[in-house]
Amino acid sequence: METFEKGMFDRIPIEDKSAEYIARPQVTYWQDAWRRFKNNRLALVALVILVMLLLLVVFGPMVSKSLYGYEVNTMDFVAKNQGPSANHWFGTDSLGRDIFTRVCYGGRVSLAIGIIGALVSTVIGSIYGAISAYAGGKVDNVMMRIVEILSSIPYLLIVILVSIFFGETNIFTLIVAMTITGWTGMARLVRGQLLSLKEQDFILAAETLGVSNKDIILKHLLPNTLNVILISISFDVPGYIFSEAFLSFLGIGIKQPATSWGAMASEAQRQFMFYPYQLFFPSLMIALTMLAFTLIGDGLRDALDPKLRQ
Repeated sequence: METFEKGMFDRIPIEDKSAEYIARPQVTYWQDAWRRFKNNRLALVALVILVMLLLLVVFGPMVSKSLYGYEVNTMDFVAKNQGPSANHWFGTDSLGRDIFTRVCYGGRVSLAIGIIGALVSTVIGSIYGAISAYAGGKVDNVMMRIVEILSSIPYLLIVILVSIFFGETNIFTLIVAMTITGWTGMARLVRGQLLSLKEQDFILAAETLGVSNKDIILKHLLPNTLNVILISISFDVPGYIFSEAFLSFLGIGIKQPATSWGAMASEAQRQFMFYPYQLFFPSLMIALTMLAFTLIGDGLRDALDPKLRQ
């Protein structure tokens, strides 16, 4: 029987184990997406603008009140229709109210409608589209016909009917009215994505292992459409903000004493020829918010695309 002696083996220096080290650190999907998003300068600038707008909306009224004692509905008839100055940064309206303070409060309403409306539409549309795509067959046909019927109804008519039903127009009624049919686009988008995913091997493996339909939809299908959903949300938020502004401009949006950017623009357009600054500032906030969300959506679309990952 052959014996082994100590001198027959050579000790390998520990430095040679460096050959087994990974030359490039492991990068997760979300880390790589954030890296590519940061490389998109327009999207990064839009993110900074959006953060500044949020800080203005949240802390602006506090600054205005602490410095000058202005409230959202504080009226000073002596100082009405004054242009921007050291005491009134954005000027005053026809009732002597500080426009800067009202722009900040109005931003809270407009952003709340945009973000909440987009989230509600995303949840309803994602679940509905996922069930439709996974069920297939007659169930899918019936559910899609319902979507087509709802999407063909003008949302302006729905807003009027909902306002009549509740007897008033406020944030709640506007969100309800705009999301009754607003989720249909998300349902179509999610359905299209899941139709291409449900035949993948990992879904067939989950079905073979006896995973329930609910878990397949919630744990396997929807997470794989998360990038598309996030991009859609970033485009839906400015859409809801503009819809609220349009409705308020027509006079069927937010009512006094509450205010929003659209309501302020509606009030200011009556005397635009004499005091254009009263329309300029709320319109500027609407434009900056919509532009910021749109550019962020473009950046997310490029950053979350797995085909572009390097």
